[in-house]
Amino acid sequence: MKRNKKNDIYIYYERTSRRRRKRRSNTLFGIIIVVLLAVGVGLVTTYVVGFRMGFGNPLNQKDADLRDEESKDDIVYQADNTETPTPPIIPDNDIVSDETIIDSDIDEVAIEIDNRVPVEVKGIYVTSKAIRNKSLELIEIADTTEINAMVIDVKDDNGRITFEMDSPLAQEIGATTNTISDMEAFIRQLREKDIYPIARIVAFKDPYLAEQRHDLAIKNKDGSLYRDNGGECWVNPYEREVWDYLIEVSIKAAEIGFMEIQFDYIRFSTGKGMSEVDFGPLSAEKSKEDIIIEFTKYAYESLKPLGVFVSADVYGTIISSSIDAGLVGQNYVEMSKYLDYICPMIYPSHFGHGNYGIEYPDLEPLVIVRKVLHASKTNLEQIPQGEHKAIVRPWLQDFTATWITPHQVYGGKELREQIDGVYAAGYKEWLLWDASCNYSVDGLEKE
Repeated sequence: MKRNKKNDIYIYYERTSRRRRKRRSNTLFGIIIVVLLAVGVGLVTTYVVGFRMGFGNPLNQKDADLRDEESKDDIVYQADNTETPTPPIIPDNDIVSDETIIDSDIDEVAIEIDNRVPVEVKGIYVTSKAIRNKSLELIEIADTTEINAMVIDVKDDNGRITFEMDSPLAQEIGATTNTISDMEAFIRQLREKDIYPIARIVAFKDPYLAEQRHDLAIKNKDGSLYRDNGGECWVNPYEREVWDYLIEVSIKAAEIGFMEIQFDYIRFSTGKGMSEVDFGPLSAEKSKEDIIIEFTKYAYESLKPLGVFVSADVYGTIISSSIDAGLVGQNYVEMSKYLDYICPMIYPSHFGHGNYGIEYPDLEPLVIVRKVLHASKTNLEQIPQGEHKAIVRPWLQDFTATWITPHQVYGGKELREQIDGVYAAGYKEWLLWDASCNYSVDGLEKE
């Protein structure tokens, strides 16, 4: 039946009038009632507030924590929906019991805070032998030039650890040495001088571990140990125990003050005979690139919470060659998603004649560096804006590649040309490589 709005209004006002007449006739009685109600409400309010604030309630802190978590859940829920849900209306006098809060299902919300402070690195590679024999000379380079970082061997190309380390597997196989008698003191010295210490950890080229633990080594199909062109064994990147060993060593390096972990040889061997290798059953499911990406992600997620940065050295040729990427297992774009820094080795001598349209790359260091890094920038644009992307910090050549023809002698001029190529491509950081650690100081800007 259709309602008559006018009748409704009349009834409303009629009832209101009756109430008013009744109220006027009972004024004194009403005042007394109001006073009594005010006193009662005050007592109840005091009780409720005291209860909610936790006075005399041993569960107060736990309740507060749980309510904080519920608030976080609300924030996440609103962020994940296109429409903001209407918050429930809760009467002011509604009291939620302790039992209700404690028994409710609350999802934990992890809030990650990154307290790491990045450094714009201009660094040099330093062997353990160089630290032992000429550490003061190397520190002097950093004191007087633009150099502000050192990449230091912690686990070297032979698989040996350069200082005494409390690592169970390293101790078991005898991989630790005392080449650097007090690495922790040396790192303190560097940090006092604002020299950024990076731990170089050679990953899968580990002849020492492979010789001690054949079960972790790469093997040929006949079961024998695979050996590269130099006769050295490699460990199998498909073996998870190898991963854990690398993380264990990295953690120990972080504990003594290294601010960054840099993995080198984070790849497969390119030596002769790799086509006859048996990597095990997992290789039928995952490609070389798949497994290197997985390790990169695993290392990054394991080490970042320690407060250190994570980087990796990769071949410069993989930037533009899918064939090279497949052979070594390094996917430039995908690895960049799980690193703070990616360090392509773009030594001019490493590029073949005609690469990037340059007849002899070793003779044109500025041009080859600029062109390779422009290609790097283009490739990394595949990663959507807003997603994590590694900073590019290339390795530059400070040695003479006498084994190629034609070649030129590299010194300060050729070094500076490469640095200028880095800047011309829009990048700001770089590292210098010389296996003997004899650097062309005349090519560096003075401090």
